[in-house]
Amino acid sequence: MATVCRAAAFLVELEVERVRTDAVQAFRAQETVFVEITTEDGAVGLGYSYTIGTGGSAVLALLRDHLLPQLEGVDTRLIESLWQQLFASTRATTVGAITSLALAAVDTALWDLRCLRAGEPLWRLAGGFRSRVPAYDTEGGWLHLSPDELVAGAVAAVAAGWRGVKVKVGKPNAAEDLARLRAVRAAVGPEFALMVDANQSMTAAEAIRRARLFEQVDLSWLEEPLPADDLAGHERLAAATSIPIAVGESLYSIAQFREYLQRGAAGIVQVDVARIGGITPWLKVAHLAEAFNVAVCPHFLMELHVSLAAAVPNGRYVEHIPQLRAITTAELTIVDGHAVAPETPGLGIAWDRDAMDDLRIA
Repeated sequence: MATVCRAAAFLVELEVERVRTDAVQAFRAQETVFVEITTEDGAVGLGYSYTIGTGGSAVLALLRDHLLPQLEGVDTRLIESLWQQLFASTRATTVGAITSLALAAVDTALWDLRCLRAGEPLWRLAGGFRSRVPAYDTEGGWLHLSPDELVAGAVAAVAAGWRGVKVKVGKPNAAEDLARLRAVRAAVGPEFALMVDANQSMTAAEAIRRARLFEQVDLSWLEEPLPADDLAGHERLAAATSIPIAVGESLYSIAQFREYLQRGAAGIVQVDVARIGGITPWLKVAHLAEAFNVAVCPHFLMELHVSLAAAVPNGRYVEHIPQLRAITTAELTIVDGHAVAPETPGLGIAWDRDAMDDLRIA
């Protein structure tokens, strides 16, 4: 039977694989929240979400105290119904990051079970558009790196076959940002994709000013230039520049994406499966973006997003930031600059359960 006999949550903390900084913060650690669901017939689904250093214990408490007790005896095949039930039971804390992260850990576990039962990989069961997606590298573009280090990272990305690189911006002086970008563009040539990420660090007026400067280096997108709740500012910025504006990693509901798309404030959608509440709402956002003829380039979580970006016709890129290698036995497969969606039934992530146990937070 597909009914739940046990649901448990636990927290694993992963050290950052390298120093990562942007205009507003440093990536301290990845607090990885797992949900394991076991059904009466012995099937086990494992799902997860994450924070970048704070709040993991709050997500864990919400799961243990409120969400997981509701799963006892339920039919795991009714994923849409279960998502709505859990969401409705947390009305007082929605829409928001903590609740979305908790819902995502449950929802991805349910999808893992669905795919395991069907004997199919996630990318095929979630849509099956193609088996691989172009990948770009972020690891060589952090804000603390010198111009020479940025150039070296970009040149290495070209040599490795990546389809683009992303550079963090938001230096106190706009001229410094521009000089760094010019150096990278000169090193990689005019045809290589170059993206930038401001991590919500600018005002609308400053973002408009810098976007006009950045147009000189032909950017594929300008990511999170303003605080995510400044919808009007994003609308003004999008109308003032030829650079596509990328948003989504800090949006937590389908309705927020709808507002951005309706008002022409998003040229690229970067929906994050953990922060939107799981695979179930992720797919809805992706199809919503498709209706507006907007590409989806999900934020972070490459090991999971490769399958989702491959599932939908408007999945354009996967972001390369490795962070699960300490608790997995196999890495994401890259072929000719494309991330290859796993063919393994389930989420397709090769978890190392012994390593996960060693890194559990009590």
